Amino acid sequence: MDRLVKRLQEANVGQLKENEPLANHTTWKIGGPARLLVIPKDIECLITTLVITNESNVPAFIIGRGSNLLISDEGIEGVVVKITDCLDHLEVNGKEVLVGAGYSLIKLATILSKQGLSGLEFAGGIPGSVGGAVFMNAGAHKSDISKILKKARVLYPDGTEKWYNNEEMEFSYRTSRLQKDQGICLEAVFGLEKGNREEIVAEIQKNKQYRKTTQPWDYPCCGSVFRNPPGHHAGKLIEDAGLKGYTIGGAQVSTMHANFIVNVGGAKASDVLNLIDYIKAEVYRKYNVEMETEVEMVGNKQ
Repeated sequence: MDRLVKRLQEANVGQLKENEPLANHTTWKIGGPARLLVIPKDIECLITTLVITNESNVPAFIIGRGSNLLISDEGIEGVVVKITDCLDHLEVNGKEVLVGAGYSLIKLATILSKQGLSGLEFAGGIPGSVGGAVFMNAGAHKSDISKILKKARVLYPDGTEKWYNNEEMEFSYRTSRLQKDQGICLEAVFGLEKGNREEIVAEIQKNKQYRKTTQPWDYPCCGSVFRNPPGHHAGKLIEDAGLKGYTIGGAQVSTMHANFIVNVGGAKASDVLNLIDYIKAEVYRKYNVEMETEVEMVGNKQ
């Protein structure tokens, strides 16, 4: 690792932080240390970082704004690369939008609504970055990223890049090809429609307000924990199983929305994992329905 750090320093890729607590970089405020956290200065430095780590046979894990992510208490032994600073660009050309993967999804939806561009109303209130949204095919209110994405620029660990169109991204419910082929979204191009500015802004605000009143953003959380099983709503299954408010350690099933697990104070990743396992077991015991998480779980011994 010392040789890798030296190479990255010599390449002047950006900020390097050894043994950085990843709880500082996730919306759950949970996660052990990264052996090395790299915050690249720009896209070129990001590519250089990944090429160097790949040549050094050291795994690199990409994070954006840290939502939808559970990092183990033991942390991540390899390199963690945070892309929110180096991929935070936006270009609007008529109805087409080119945006960096580190850009805030909420900020993007808000800005475009004020320009009278329709298509991202569903994203009002969805936390995280554009890259994470593409990776997970994030969605709400009967729409998702697959409905608006025209193409995505994807980077691979060896430094090669490729643009994929919508069909090639292999989107399905909370899923894209990036979850299986280790690709990293660098940029996305969205195709939107011109609409009534006041109506679009009002829809965004309505969706934001809905999230404020139905979801527990007053505590650290990651967003929805479970995917909706076919024919069911995950939150309703958990609530009907009597699990609202159920707590293990510092992790609690939200009393506001049962598909959220909140950090009520000092929660560890192990608390969350134990709570997830308990929820799965109880829902299966009572309703014979298997629950599947949508949160990404990473790190040592997890």
